[in-house]
Amino acid sequence: MSSASTATASPASAPASALADVTASDAALRRYLHGLPGVDAVGLEARAATLGTRSIKTTAKAYAIDLAISMIDLTTLEGADTPGKVRSLCAKGANPDPSDRTTPQVAAICVYSDMAATAKKALSAGGGSGINVASVATAFPSGRAALSVKLADTREAVAAGADEIDMVIDRGAFLAGDYGKVFEEIQAVKDACRRPGGGEPAHLKVIFENGELSTYDNIRRASWLAMLAGADFIKTSTGKVAVNATLPNTLLMLEAVRDFRAATGTQIGVKPAGGIRTAKDAIRYLVVVNETAGPDWLSPDWFRFGASSLLNDLLMQRQKLKTGRYSGPDYVTVD
Repeated sequence: MSSASTATASPASAPASALADVTASDAALRRYLHGLPGVDAVGLEARAATLGTRSIKTTAKAYAIDLAISMIDLTTLEGADTPGKVRSLCAKGANPDPSDRTTPQVAAICVYSDMAATAKKALSAGGGSGINVASVATAFPSGRAALSVKLADTREAVAAGADEIDMVIDRGAFLAGDYGKVFEEIQAVKDACRRPGGGEPAHLKVIFENGELSTYDNIRRASWLAMLAGADFIKTSTGKVAVNATLPNTLLMLEAVRDFRAATGTQIGVKPAGGIRTAKDAIRYLVVVNETAGPDWLSPDWFRFGASSLLNDLLMQRQKLKTGRYSGPDYVTVD
């Protein structure tokens, strides 16, 4: 099992040598992860509930809505996805409100790997060249495949132009306590994010599927495991199970990235995904980000929303703040 290298200022950098010894062997990694402080579930949920009730002023709300739009990974991950649907999604991400050109663009378009090239081409042609293409990979959403298949999936997406890879961990291995296997798979996928011809590698988001990890202690362990292995972002869920992003589990992950930066100097992003549908929901998450990790994370570089329907409600609330009324049902497109 390899150890991590020294951190740099890059968001894709590996953890600093301060924690290299904990990844020197499977036994050392297990000791470290099981030595992390236990999570006070009652306290965590109470703090999330308290922060979730914070109210903000109208001017701050307008800023928060625009910030939330700029943080969205606008997503379609369905078996019925077509090139036409992906192109439409790209057009919406590049120009969310055709009646108001001051509306921010989204952060990324998130698709399956076979649609990455379609998304890249559509964004380049449609004024969205600054929007990233994120591709799920590694046998999403289950993660049940041989490592060779997962790496081929990742390389195919990167070759097609994906700027970001959203991988899923092997939850079975994690729950069985085989942390070394999970660590090494993340490292291997990270290596597969390199571009064949050189250039900046695709950034790696590591999905835990928190609803299947069962406990807050496991979510904390998964967060540290992924960061030690070189994740650029840690992500709550696939959006394909009953329990997806929640304020408490996102707060816990934000604590982890805050503490990881304090220990290593390396900043890691967080992406809650699934179940975040309204502007009110998004603002609650932004309050939790600010109060837990701090304002350094209030940027699309460090915080994202994985969502499909959230953008519509943000656009409607944005227009209401500007005009004092809601538009009719045809104001936003139906995804």
